[in-house]
Amino acid sequence: MEKSKVGIYKKFIKRPMDFILSLIAIIILSPVFLMVSILVRIKLGKPILFKQERPGLNEKIFTMYKFKTMTDQKDSNGKLLPDNVRLTKFGRLLRSTSLDELPELFNILKGDMSVIGPRPLLVQYLPLYNAHQKRRHEVRPGLSGLAQVNGRNGISWEERFNFDVEYVDNLSFVGDWRIIFLTIKKVFVREGINSESAATMEYFEGSKAGDNK
Repeated sequence: MEKSKVGIYKKFIKRPMDFILSLIAIIILSPVFLMVSILVRIKLGKPILFKQERPGLNEKIFTMYKFKTMTDQKDSNGKLLPDNVRLTKFGRLLRSTSLDELPELFNILKGDMSVIGPRPLLVQYLPLYNAHQKRRHEVRPGLSGLAQVNGRNGISWEERFNFDVEYVDNLSFVGDWRIIFLTIKKVFVREGINSESAATMEYFEGSKAGDNK
C-alpha cells in the first residue's frame, strides 16, 4: 500500500473503526459478558477482573482489563502460590476460548488499544527491548496481531517481535481485516491464540547475542 494511503488509514480510519467494532462487539456479546462475570465470581471469587499496567502507543502506560483466570490462593506467609497452582480448569477454559480477553474491548473503546496490533506485554520488558523491538510501540497494542495468527506460543520471542515490526511496517486496512478473520478462525478451532498447557507465557529476558538489529 502507498505511504499516503497508509497514513490516511492510520490517522483517520483505524481509530474510528476500532471504536465502532468494539462498541458493536460489546453490545452483541453483553450476554456473554454477564454469563462469564457470574461464573468467574462463583468459581474464582471477586474481583472478577484482572487489572495490570501495560505499555501502549509510544510506551504510554495504561491499565489493561481481563477476566480473572486464577484464584488468589496464598501460602502460609501470605505469598501468592505459583501460577500453575492457581490456574484452575475453569481458568484454562477461559484462556483456551479467549473469553478472558473480552474486557479488553473496553480498552479498545477507550483508545488504549486497537482491535489489531502487537499484543501489550509487561512494563518490565521495556528496558530489555533493542531498537528494532521498541518499534512495536509505534502503533496501539491490539487484541490480536500478526504474531498471534502465526504461531504465538510456538515461536520465539525474536520471531514474535519481528512479526510485530512487520505489522508496523505494513499496516493496512486489508491487512487488519485479514488478521481479524484469521483470529476468529483460530479462536473457533482453539488453535494458537492461547496455550492450554502453559499457565503463563515464558518471561522475556532480553535478546540473545546476535539477535539485535
